[in-house]
Amino acid sequence: QVKLVESGGGSVQAEGSLRLSCAASGLTFSGYAMGWFRQAPGKEREFVASISLGGSTTYYADSVKRRFTISRENAKNTVYLQMNSLKPEDTAVYYCVAGPSARTVQRSGVEYWGQGTQVTVSS
Repeated sequence: QVKLVESGGGSVQAEGSLRLSCAASGLTFSGYAMGWFRQAPGKEREFVASISLGGSTTYYADSVKRRFTISRENAKNTVYLQMNSLKPEDTAVYYCVAGPSARTVQRSGVEYWGQGTQVTVSS
């Protein structure tokens, strides 16, 4: 059974930072691209970032470029999302995902989803 378990969410003031982690199990981690999506209240779920199998290729939504960084440690079956300069509009539930390639994940081609972790940014 594939499990993607997110952690690191919480409440922070604007311009603060948070680091999300996602621990994967039940799959060959190095064989999957990983990524993050988010869903704000009343809005559709949207792509945030993705990373290739080996970590050499990344994609970001325009709204988070130069503020968020996705990375992975295949030895630990873990993917991270470092979020800096957070804004109130970043408030959302953040979901860890796995898919066949970073580009496919960017285009919402996701095979597995985590349960999500709440991030709240106050002004």
